[in-house]
Amino acid sequence: MEIAAGLATFLERGADVRVFLEEGCLVPGQNLADKAREARTADTVLVLFSRQSMPPRWPRAQWEDALVKEPAAEGVRIAFLRLDDCVPPRVLEPRFEVAELSLAGLRAVKRWVRRAPRSLDASPAPRLPGCELDLELLGIALADHPGSDVAPNLELALDFADAFRADFDAVLRLECAGRSLAALAGDLAAQLDLRLEGPLDSNLARLREFCTAHRFLLLLTGTATEGPAWDLLFGGRCSTLLVEAPSPAPAADELAAAQAALACGPSATEAEWLELCRWARLGRRLTRDAGRFAECYEMMQQWYTAAHSRADLHALDEAAREMVWILEAWGDHAEAARLDYRRASESGEQMLLPFA
Repeated sequence: MEIAAGLATFLERGADVRVFLEEGCLVPGQNLADKAREARTADTVLVLFSRQSMPPRWPRAQWEDALVKEPAAEGVRIAFLRLDDCVPPRVLEPRFEVAELSLAGLRAVKRWVRRAPRSLDASPAPRLPGCELDLELLGIALADHPGSDVAPNLELALDFADAFRADFDAVLRLECAGRSLAALAGDLAAQLDLRLEGPLDSNLARLREFCTAHRFLLLLTGTATEGPAWDLLFGGRCSTLLVEAPSPAPAADELAAAQAALACGPSATEAEWLELCRWARLGRRLTRDAGRFAECYEMMQQWYTAAHSRADLHALDEAAREMVWILEAWGDHAEAARLDYRRASESGEQMLLPFA
């Protein structure tokens, strides 16, 4: 019973299942085949074999229907766990060894319950020789149950993501160095195929709600002791691994390049300013098309500020109009009206104002 209780706790924490432990216990006079029949009211059945539960002589005719034929006919998933040195029938598959609650056996069961592909059971060779203990500690902290931890280097973080990817619904990777929270939230939403068109606060709330309900591994590279990355520790079922070292240079990403250019502020020469305006217009198009309005608003604010310093009224008007449009889409009509009035004043545009 102690091993069964430990297994139940492990699966409920790491596989997001509800285990009916008390209902699964044998009562005096009941045999294992009858209990397995009762258990088929659940979505998944785990049959635990031990010296106490197995009869000393168990002819195939007494267990084949209950453990093989009937589950197959009903489409019920059933697996078999050996708790000690008992000898269950060899034809019963899949079978897992969980004597003394071995982590290897428990993780194999968890991955089967989570329906992880069998091809993922074998982990690739690590990039960092001699890191087995560090990988195991991260596995205990992040894969066996939800949690957060810090990896000392990028190689170990990537080795962990490869070795334990079967324990997660998905591995989501974000490079955080030099990125704003709006940009990180937009990238994360894009990886999750979520279209978040609201302001940053509501986008973060939606991401938190979505991620806490799923068994994700969020790998954040290029983090610092404080900064926007720490606002992405969602908790719930989601695990987060942070690593201070940045990732190698990513593949060309026009939106990230536009965001980086605008974050640098106004340019000294006319040619540099024209290039910055080009990045601003490209970033505006990319974010509008993707419904990433919080990032668009942030870039337009940066462009607006830079246009002020350059006294470029045309760019100032362009950036302000985009911000007004976004504020209107968010339902912030009062702020949109104030910004539009300021835009018109700065550009010299005449406006008709209502009066009593």
